[in-house]
Amino acid sequence: MTRELVVISGKGGTGKTSLAASFAVLAHRPVIADCDVDAADLHLVLAPRVRERHEFWSGHEAVLHREACIGCGACLAYCRFGAVHSETGTDELAAARDAQAECERCDYCRRSCSSRTSALIREMAASIAGAAAPVYTIDPLACEGCGVCALVCPTNAIEMRARLCGEWMVSDTRCGPMVHARLGVAAENSGKLVSTVRQEARRIAEKENRPLIIADGPPGIGCPVIASLTGASLVLVVTEPTVSGEHDMARVLALAAHFGIPAAVCVNKWDLEPAAAERIEGRARKAGARIAGRVRYDPAVTSAQVREMAIVETDAASAEDVRRLWSNLGA
Repeated sequence: MTRELVVISGKGGTGKTSLAASFAVLAHRPVIADCDVDAADLHLVLAPRVRERHEFWSGHEAVLHREACIGCGACLAYCRFGAVHSETGTDELAAARDAQAECERCDYCRRSCSSRTSALIREMAASIAGAAAPVYTIDPLACEGCGVCALVCPTNAIEMRARLCGEWMVSDTRCGPMVHARLGVAAENSGKLVSTVRQEARRIAEKENRPLIIADGPPGIGCPVIASLTGASLVLVVTEPTVSGEHDMARVLALAAHFGIPAAVCVNKWDLEPAAAERIEGRARKAGARIAGRVRYDPAVTSAQVREMAIVETDAASAEDVRRLWSNLGA
């Protein structure tokens, strides 16, 4: 049975990815999964050679067909995300507003209007029959894909299309196969993309009879983190001896406990504040986690990364700390 070790942290910058890269080097025939799809950087150390690319389609975005639009403003009135914009000049808006007796000077059902009714929209559209029709556009970066604009459009001028949100890749590294991904700019559904990465990693592990998946998870406790750790064999929480490190470690340990996943804790750069490291380890024990080890602060980690190497591929002082940590995990 393939085991799955997920390396996570409650916050960014704790050294999570550096440790995950070292584990990939130390492990026997692993499959590597970079689940930090919003800001993937494991490839900077493992230098993968991409052999497969796949598009990631998820959710929808609104596309407005100008030839069918009558400029009624319904999409602008009902959009709650500021994705619809009007290119009508302010003078035309003022003239049309004065022409409508019942209008309460709301600039054509803009989002602050309390009277969001189709009837009002039709009345205002009729009031500007003699003026140039407004031109509406939809900002794809602001669109949340909710579909309300398409629902209220009287001429079906808005189409909800599937959205290309990014891509996921299967690559070869010196440590074994690696599955990683890149989420598009302002794209959503990162949790779904993380699930896709993990599913492919499991498929490869089963196909090639590989005993371990090492997943570099995203920071925080949100949707992509939940998608990274559910169903894992073991979670390693990497923290640092700071107030924010302690606080965010507690949050992510609570998340792991919620899903019933065994958790271990490593305090990275512990020697920068030994008293804080002791306090954090005590809090972790009370939360039901075991202490897997400590790693000292070592500038050689950065030097190794610049050379596309994990710290355990060097003779740096901290390399022995990481090897001991790996042995204690028993992954």
